[in-house]
Amino acid sequence: MSSSSSARSRHDREVLIIVDLQNDFCPGGALAVPDGDAIIPAVNRLAAEFVHVVLTQDWHPPGHGSFASSHPGRQLFETIEVAYGAQTLWPDHCVQGTLGAEFRPALAAPHAELVLRKGFRPTIDSYSAFRENDRTTSTGLAGYLRERGFGHLTLCGLATDYCVLFSALDAREAGFTVDVALEACRGIDLDGSLARAITAMQDAGIVLL
Repeated sequence: MSSSSSARSRHDREVLIIVDLQNDFCPGGALAVPDGDAIIPAVNRLAAEFVHVVLTQDWHPPGHGSFASSHPGRQLFETIEVAYGAQTLWPDHCVQGTLGAEFRPALAAPHAELVLRKGFRPTIDSYSAFRENDRTTSTGLAGYLRERGFGHLTLCGLATDYCVLFSALDAREAGFTVDVALEACRGIDLDGSLARAITAMQDAGIVLL
């Protein structure tokens, strides 16, 4: 397909949001999603269809509060209570300025119009592209999309049961119509989290493609 916008098949009021397709979430990375790399051809096909693309990027400072290494005596993937509720403790990942935080080189979305960085506040984790995990701190993405006149969002990326899930649910709550392209997603699936995510998205009126 031609890379010109005139060849793209999606409506001008639709936008594709590619969630966290970064080195640390792919095989060999610090928090690799199983088969994370396998979605890249599907993501690239989708990107070629859309005039408008947004990329999200996990962007943690060193010593972020979601890292198990920041909590001596705690274990990876343990859940602790923090000021805003439950927090899973992750490996150090997507640290600002590191190779792991960079987008996967095979991602082909050169026409992306916005890179939204999230998780840069040292004490608040951020799964959603719309709100930090305290559920009150906005990223500003909803306002950006509304001001530009977008009404329909398609999401893909990593991981289905965390950042894609939270982004999709928050997008619906913000009043957008939302599709999730499951072929272009992969999940972590901690203790059944993938099945719960699918159910939650369906219950929220999100269309699973």
